[in-house]
Amino acid sequence: MFSQFALHERLLKAVAELKFVEPTPVQAAAIPLALQGRDLRVTAQTGSGKTAAFVLPMLNRLVDLKQKRVEIRALVLLPTRELAQQTLKEVERFSQFTFIKAGLITGGEDFKEQAAMLRKVPDVLIGTPGRLLEQLNAGNLHLEHVQVIVLDEADRMLDMGFAEDVERLCNECPNREQTMLFSATTGGAGLRDMIGKVLKTPEHLMLNSVSQLAEGTRQQIITADHNQHKEQIIQWLLENETYDKAIIFTNTRVMADRIYGHLVAKDYKAFVLHGDKDQKDRKLAIERLKQGGAKILVATDVAARGLDVDGLDLVINFDMPRSGDEYVHRIGRTGRAGNEGLAVSLICHGDWNLMSSIERYLKQSFERRVIKEVKGTYTGPKKVKASGKAAGVKKKKTDKKGDKKVVAKRKPTAKPKPNAPLASADGLAPLKRRKPAPAAE
Repeated sequence: MFSQFALHERLLKAVAELKFVEPTPVQAAAIPLALQGRDLRVTAQTGSGKTAAFVLPMLNRLVDLKQKRVEIRALVLLPTRELAQQTLKEVERFSQFTFIKAGLITGGEDFKEQAAMLRKVPDVLIGTPGRLLEQLNAGNLHLEHVQVIVLDEADRMLDMGFAEDVERLCNECPNREQTMLFSATTGGAGLRDMIGKVLKTPEHLMLNSVSQLAEGTRQQIITADHNQHKEQIIQWLLENETYDKAIIFTNTRVMADRIYGHLVAKDYKAFVLHGDKDQKDRKLAIERLKQGGAKILVATDVAARGLDVDGLDLVINFDMPRSGDEYVHRIGRTGRAGNEGLAVSLICHGDWNLMSSIERYLKQSFERRVIKEVKGTYTGPKKVKASGKAAGVKKKKTDKKGDKKVVAKRKPTAKPKPNAPLASADGLAPLKRRKPAPAAE
């Protein structure tokens, strides 16, 4: 029960209003420590309820202040606009019975309007690192009074090249008392380096290992001959699978647009989401999907983080993601909050080794699936290594009889001696060398 936590009564009232009863594992583990003011480094899968795990303690710190102070007191950094918008909504929901105000700063919005909002000085500022730095450099953002910083999806921010921006923003908050870092994966050396720089003796909470991610999601692979064959398989899945909403992931914007065009031509209610779309189109796509105006979203990895849509129970990887972490975040769109989901990856011969690498990373073996109606000729490599990757076959050069072809070494051509006679064209008689003509005086 949330009442077991030492939260302010106004926050508990909001929790009850929102019908939150039983805390998730990440909430049960992180909230008590966060309320003590500890720095946290938390690994928890997408859809596990980690937003509430940092929002409630953060608001509790601010609501307890006896007098209203006109300054930014909490900063939440996130990698994408969509995730930042979603977090803002969560903050507003939990703070509905308090006087705490929150603001949003992301790219794709009017810079001057954001500067005007900053002059009103929200208590909680939520944003993406790039635009926050632009406002900071313009003299519109003052962070010296920030007490708590939250870095959500920190691994993704590093993947997107925000490491230096995040460190700069943290350094602009010299008086902070608490820093909490959340990620869906353990990350690598870059994340460890950031933890060492921005956290002070943090409490490490590992709520799941990578192999435990998306336990409620069935993970399947279907082999395909080529991209056109993949499109046929997608068509079959959308016609025959039982799903409320689906998302199809590609690695490129061009392919996302192509698949979207084919779906619209077949009268599917679909939207496409990628980096070339402006903010209005991206908002419209997500809202239509949430409200049920569209059942299918075609997207690049820009949507793999921060997209929280109820009823999204089918994920199709048209292209395999380029890393195990990206795969985790893609399939994290389904099977959320204990619900069941289905993730299907389409594998051509060029995708096999990448797929097997992701299996090893997750320490799982994906279910192999064959659909008779759209079965192709490719079923996987004939031989595989112990790692699961395709075994390369070295071709030996052979002659027509099948024996190894031996190339005879050519004997070096003998150079004629300076005074040796030259052979005639017919090779019968040697030609006499002509004496050089005397030089003209």
